[in-house]
Amino acid sequence: MITVVDAISTHALTKDYGQHHGIFDLDLEVHRGEAFGFIGPNGAGKTTTLRLLMDLIRPSHGTASVLGMDAQRDGVKIRRLTGYLPGESPEYPNHTGARILDLLAHLRGGVDPKRISDLAARFDLDLHRKYREYSHGNKQKVWLIQAFMHDPELLILDEPTTGLDPLMQQTFHTLVHEALDRGATVFLSSHLLPEVQEICNRIGVVYEGVLRKVGTLEQLRIGNVHRVDATLETHIAPQRIAGLAGVSDVSVTDHRVHCTITGGMAPLIAVLQPATILALDSAEMSLEEVFLSQYGQPPQP
Repeated sequence: MITVVDAISTHALTKDYGQHHGIFDLDLEVHRGEAFGFIGPNGAGKTTTLRLLMDLIRPSHGTASVLGMDAQRDGVKIRRLTGYLPGESPEYPNHTGARILDLLAHLRGGVDPKRISDLAARFDLDLHRKYREYSHGNKQKVWLIQAFMHDPELLILDEPTTGLDPLMQQTFHTLVHEALDRGATVFLSSHLLPEVQEICNRIGVVYEGVLRKVGTLEQLRIGNVHRVDATLETHIAPQRIAGLAGVSDVSVTDHRVHCTITGGMAPLIAVLQPATILALDSAEMSLEEVFLSQYGQPPQP
């Protein structure tokens, strides 16, 4: 029987910067051929994790395996087989985009120049301009091209659509799906829920350096979360609302109702309607608000 090794596997992986900054005791498996979203607010530990996987920093303790190889011992080989997009890109102000990509292609043992030019055309990027002349979005395109240009087995992408306009974001999404279709694995960090919903099969939720949950968006009940503020003509008992599926953080003051709801609002409206709804405001919660609502308390020892 052939054993399929996970694309990424970590055990108790920890990088402790002090004052609870870093990533702590990370146990994570990313299966081969899947798109895995690593989500959390800024400062949650996402970039630290990706840099540990690429052996750009060393862990305080714990282990990481990438493509069946030890992240520290086999770092050079892993980097040849991986397309890595860093969260903070290096600067090559006096080189053209073409020169930067040529240098990086040689580090990977050579890349078909046509592949590079095709990617540049898809991203509408002029490779003959100096890097210092590029906008932030065009600089991001250079590093996206270098991540995809050698058709890697694994893509490790840190906030990949930063600075891209909606059309270029869609180009990126198409490239990711093409990579998945040829059997590659995608490990993507983001704080943007729509991006994760568009691409990923499973999601890992990281908050304050701790992996809180792993599953699909539906399983984790992260998507489609709204904060509801209703004004009623008559009073309603809080327990009538709190007992509804998907409803949390219920507060009733006088004739005002505040709550958080995941999923459809029809059951909530049905309960509120007998009290006569005078005003109803619903706003989708940001990812940061969702994390504070669902994962804001530190894990219990």
